[in-house]
Amino acid sequence: MTESPFSSPLVKTVVIVGVGMIGGSLAAALKSRNVAERVIGVGRDRRRIESAREAGLIDEAVTDIRQVISCSDLVVFCTPVENLAADVQAAVADLCQTVADPGSCNSPKLPLITDVGSVKGSICSQLTAIPQFIGSHPIAGSHRQGFEAANPNLFEDRLCILTPLPGSTADSVRRLEQFWQAIGMKTLQMSPEAHDEALAMTSHLPHVVASALAMTLSPENRHLTGSGFRDTTRIAAGDPDLWAGILLNNSQYVMRGIDDVIHRLSQVREALARNDVSEVRHQLAVGQESRKSLDGTKNSTT
Repeated sequence: MTESPFSSPLVKTVVIVGVGMIGGSLAAALKSRNVAERVIGVGRDRRRIESAREAGLIDEAVTDIRQVISCSDLVVFCTPVENLAADVQAAVADLCQTVADPGSCNSPKLPLITDVGSVKGSICSQLTAIPQFIGSHPIAGSHRQGFEAANPNLFEDRLCILTPLPGSTADSVRRLEQFWQAIGMKTLQMSPEAHDEALAMTSHLPHVVASALAMTLSPENRHLTGSGFRDTTRIAAGDPDLWAGILLNNSQYVMRGIDDVIHRLSQVREALARNDVSEVRHQLAVGQESRKSLDGTKNSTT
């Protein structure tokens, strides 16, 4: 693990809303690298969030973010994408009465706010009135769930995409980039739309395909599966509730990807029906070369 380049904590108080696997891993990374002086966890379940504190992942556990938002420097929302915009709006409502208005909320008590959602368009479009919000997507994850699966090295050498909005200040973007870099990540800026189009193909579509392949397995053939089938379908073990929200919030681009996969499968099927050895080899070679191009990269998505 690479140590933080900062001799003292980069951020005084970080609030993590949703201390599951991702939120817990972020908390663990902040503490192990001395990036934050104080880490506060927010969760709806008092017992679970207290357990995360007892495990040493967070310094303080609360069930209502409104108790701590005004004294924080950075808030990271790790809640499901379908709820995230509403969660942010509810969190800032007391400090920012203009959130529902066309204008911007510039309350001096609002900290820098970000998230970890793998869909950005639907979230960012609902939060344009809050210039303190800048979308983030750390491309790192696991099919495992809960803070018990927290890994302080989860983000090391991975890519984090930032999706600034027109109201985002250069200083806020710089601070957020520095935050993700402090836990070992590389950063890249994209528009919310470009992010969603790209991630539909590199993350969301693979989950759909893995799930579809897993569904084709009959009970009598389970004992015949080898590493190929298990590796290909590994991500299908992800939380269905989490992934349903992701897919529905990026359905336009995911459906386009599904059409592309259907087209390519149809090409192989037609070649098989013609007993066209040359075309079958060609299709497999194209896939092989595309897969080889990934060698040496380390930007695993969930």
